[in-house]
Amino acid sequence: MQEALSKTVDPKAPLRGQEFYELRLFEQANPLGTRYCVGQTHAAWSNIDRQVMFEGEEVEYFWILDEAKRRFAERRLILKEKGFIYSDMDPLL
Repeated sequence: MQEALSKTVDPKAPLRGQEFYELRLFEQANPLGTRYCVGQTHAAWSNIDRQVMFEGEEVEYFWILDEAKRRFAERRLILKEKGFIYSDMDPLL
C-alpha cells in the first residue's frame, strides 16, 4: 500500500512551496521470513533544483503484519495533525 499526503487537494496549485509525505506499507523477504515495512519519505519543492525532491526516508521493520498496519495508521495520524490532510487514496480525488 502506498499513500501520498499533502496540504492541498487543488490539482492546479503550483508545486512551488508545497510539501508532501509518502507513506508505504510493503513486504520484504529475507532468509528468516517476511518482514513488513512502514516507510515514510518527505518531498518538497526545491528552488535550487527547480523540482520536487524526495528526502529523509525512514523505514521501520516488523515481523507481524498487524503491528506494521498499526504503525502505518499512527504515522498517518501524526501527519494529518501536522496539516497533511489530503490523501491520494481519498475517494474524492
